[in-house]
Amino acid sequence: MMRRVWIDTDMGFDDVVAIAMVAEAVDVAIAGLSLVAGNAPLDQVAQNARDAAAFFGWDAPIHAGRDRPLLGDLVTAAYALGDGAMPTVGRTLPAADTPLSAEPALPALIRYLVEGGSEILALGPLTNIAALVIARPDLAVRIRLVWMGGSAGPGNHTAVAEFNAAVDPEAIQAVIDAGVRIGMVGLDACRPVTVSVADADRLRAIGGDRAAVLADLLEGYACIGQAAHPLYDPVAAAAWIDPATVGFRPARLDAELSGRLTRGMTVIEWRVPRKAAANADIATVPDAERIRTMALGALERAARSGGAG
Repeated sequence: MMRRVWIDTDMGFDDVVAIAMVAEAVDVAIAGLSLVAGNAPLDQVAQNARDAAAFFGWDAPIHAGRDRPLLGDLVTAAYALGDGAMPTVGRTLPAADTPLSAEPALPALIRYLVEGGSEILALGPLTNIAALVIARPDLAVRIRLVWMGGSAGPGNHTAVAEFNAAVDPEAIQAVIDAGVRIGMVGLDACRPVTVSVADADRLRAIGGDRAAVLADLLEGYACIGQAAHPLYDPVAAAAWIDPATVGFRPARLDAELSGRLTRGMTVIEWRVPRKAAANADIATVPDAERIRTMALGALERAARSGGAG
């Protein structure tokens, strides 16, 4: 039976890898992509999406979503990823001018759910999903959400806040309060799954223009860290494709909205049901080598492909 999924993304390089993994999964169809500001402003996210779709040959419609958080100003990841959210040591995805869908993300998401869809894989701030449940709270019970975001321990944007959570903590709480049970794939589950320059070298050794582009991007991404860098969004993609790749534990999840030092922190109460009722499932230990194989395999097959780009 074909599984349908909607992917919500702020389209950095790890988003691209995650979507490539889903796109090649057996008996899976991507119903649509919605774009959200996060890694970069929405205009740049949209260009990245056009470029990636053309390069990989994705045919799902792409819908522009929210260009800022529910409250306050947008904070991007330019400090880590650069203005384009696609760090590279050389080449990048060829520019594409494929138009986005004329339908904005919100009505497209509503239509997806009304027509029987339920699965959503969210790879950025939860702003679009929050806008959805605010506009149509009756649809919240239909949503089966896997989200790359949050942390049960230290953060990466601040001492306690993961980037996607820190960009729009009000969105997290709106989704929780609407009754959506979040499958949270946070930093704890992602940090053991890393890529390095050696992985880029193996990709480059395939030869050809496509391999060179992907290897330069993978090396640029890997070089963000000291010796290796976590593959964040691909871990969430793997968890959605095959839940056996990542263990989950039920917990109570809330977002800190006002703390001077803790805004954006995902507060997790593990003592359920003794202290609180579970409202989320939190990813714990990943099968790191299996997820690496899935992610790097998707890049290798794209490098060998004769498709667009």
